[in-house]
Amino acid sequence: MWLAKLARAIPAGCTVRINVDGDLPVPLGNLTEGAGFSGSGPEYVREPTLCDYVAPGMRFLVCGLNPSPNASEAGVGFMTKGNRFWPAALESGLVSSDRKPVDALTLDGVGFTDLVKRTTVRADEIRSVEYQAGLTRVERLVQWLKPKTIVMVGLTGWRQATGAPKAAAGWQPSSLGGCPVYLMPNTSGLNTHATLSDLVGHLTEAAAGPPPLS
Repeated sequence: MWLAKLARAIPAGCTVRINVDGDLPVPLGNLTEGAGFSGSGPEYVREPTLCDYVAPGMRFLVCGLNPSPNASEAGVGFMTKGNRFWPAALESGLVSSDRKPVDALTLDGVGFTDLVKRTTVRADEIRSVEYQAGLTRVERLVQWLKPKTIVMVGLTGWRQATGAPKAAAGWQPSSLGGCPVYLMPNTSGLNTHATLSDLVGHLTEAAAGPPPLS
């Protein structure tokens, strides 16, 4: 979060020197990428991307596919006009404030990240190999911070990342980094197959927790 705060304080394209002493729980490159920087150190470039909002003890880690230009500019995920994530999250009770990721993290225990940090206009501009590499970063993040539940937003990216082309919405048969995963449809307004009511239902089911093991 300190690195993300630094990234949000400077414009894209700026170069900074980042030095970290001591052991880290995950590779430094994973931390800097999640915070919005690229590079191999000690110099890093602030990318036009959306920084993670994460911390230990999260109830939910919401993972989008990748940032849109609107989200990256605003510093808030799911900001493109017509995206229904925040209305659905409010109605389901997942969050208590609209489009305030810091409040969601500190007050509601809901963090945010993305499978891929590269900003694009459409998610279909992302290649499968990027989703797969991103899944490795997210898994390391989960193993470190141990959220109770991962809410993955977007079937296509998850299918490409995991190599499971038939993965369906709902609780997934395998965990990620030891954490249960709930997969839900993309909340973009371009996804006309899922209504707001459908999305509220998915977030409500995720908030209820995984079914008990039989």
